[in-house]
Amino acid sequence: MDLLNAWRLSIGTFTAIPVTPPREVTPRLSGAAVALAPLAVVPIAAVAALVLWSGRELGLAPIAISATAVAVLALGSRAFHLDGLSDTADGLTSSYDPVRALEVIKVGNAGPAGAAALVLVLGIQIGALTALLDESWGPAIAAALICTSRAVATIGCTRGVRGARKDGLGVTYTETIHPVVTAIIWTVLTIALCLGAWVLDLPWWRGLIIAAAALLATGWLLRRAVRRLGGVVGDVFGATVEVSLAVMLLSAT
Repeated sequence: MDLLNAWRLSIGTFTAIPVTPPREVTPRLSGAAVALAPLAVVPIAAVAALVLWSGRELGLAPIAISATAVAVLALGSRAFHLDGLSDTADGLTSSYDPVRALEVIKVGNAGPAGAAALVLVLGIQIGALTALLDESWGPAIAAALICTSRAVATIGCTRGVRGARKDGLGVTYTETIHPVVTAIIWTVLTIALCLGAWVLDLPWWRGLIIAAAALLATGWLLRRAVRRLGGVVGDVFGATVEVSLAVMLLSAT
């Protein structure tokens, strides 16, 4: 496996940064790309943190600063994950028939449930970021959690979490990561969050709570998708990213 190709695939999937795509995408390459997602979004997270810091230093309205930072994340990912959140919410609330629910997700027209999910999740993100602006290291904390939120994709792509259909973007990544790799990634991230909290003179267990919140939210959403849809699709991966970011930011306040 070429690490450079995995890096390019990760950037091309998780950000709007233009890169040359790899000529061939194998399951191993896809799994590596997902594992690299937290690093691939560092530039986007850095810009969002800069918006938060500069806006605060200029004395701008906190909620407007936070909304702008969230807009940066949406633009930096082509609103890819937000689209997944909307489609997933519509699909999970449309019908108890998996085939019908998958059709709703595939069509992609935002319905009432999708719109409500966007308002609620984005509202939580903006509100939590506004609260973090009161902390001296708030922008840096936000950047770290933005990167960490992308790691939940490894859970959805772990072997054993079956796909719901044979086509679509999700097929490229479904069941491409060994469970041991996922466990290692999240162990490292949890330790890093705990160390980060300790360095900032916060209780170390705050990092544990933040990681647990992301894992619980992602686990619930994936379980719901598997039970209702028969498996996961690419939109579900996007939904887990946005929901996990919301609960992590909320847990950090």
